[in-house]
Amino acid sequence: MRYGIDIAILGELAEPSRLVRLAREAEAAGWDAVMVWDHLAFAWGTPSADPWVVLAAAARETSCVRLGTAVTAVARHRPETLAHTVATFDRLSDGRAILGAGLGGVTAEFTAFGSSRPGGNVLDEALEVISSLWSGAEVHHRGAHYTVDGVRLSPLPLQRPRVPVWVGGSAPGALRRAARWDGWIVGGDDQECRMTLSPDSLAVQVGEVLRHRPSAAGFDVALIGVSEPGSSVRDYADAGATWWLEHLHGYRGSMEQLVERVKAGPPRAD
Repeated sequence: MRYGIDIAILGELAEPSRLVRLAREAEAAGWDAVMVWDHLAFAWGTPSADPWVVLAAAARETSCVRLGTAVTAVARHRPETLAHTVATFDRLSDGRAILGAGLGGVTAEFTAFGSSRPGGNVLDEALEVISSLWSGAEVHHRGAHYTVDGVRLSPLPLQRPRVPVWVGGSAPGALRRAARWDGWIVGGDDQECRMTLSPDSLAVQVGEVLRHRPSAAGFDVALIGVSEPGSSVRDYADAGATWWLEHLHGYRGSMEQLVERVKAGPPRAD
């Protein structure tokens, strides 16, 4: 199992320098990834940072940790623009990008700007366009929602054949969608910092994802959760989790308390 931190860059944590500090501390303490939320929280009155801008700042202050979103509401973006942004970021970070992808759980982020929350068919087509652009081939695409008329993206991401795409969500459609990509992200805790997803339940869902794949090879399962320093997450590793993402947000404590948790290092898997 590998270990990362997942930061809700909302409220006081929307200040970019705080994310950069947490990223530096995470790398120094032996964490393997720094993931961030991707929300337009200002649509409901809460400050929020742009994920790719703050991750770019973190990339310049770190050298090893993977960096990405958990997760991006892909349909809030034009797929060609998101493909371009993530490709550029992957090059900036020396091939450390991860794109967490989902439908987007907050309807106000769409309705406040005159659109409706889309269905899974929009996400599926957008991911197809993004992956095609990352391939380096000339893309010709005419679908129900997007058109690409003979375009070749350049420069390409450093990671080949693509930046890893981890799909978020626990609905049956999300599990089937995740099976077609490179990983699955699932939330395991609540706002009160209690684990709500048991290892047994995780194992059932992992089994359902893998049922739709030819094998588990090269596939990641990232569990977002809360642990205490020195605690063991062995049961979740046994259930199929390949990543533990320590959830950091304003309800968990002050900035200094979050920094102390990061400095204490990842939980154990033994």
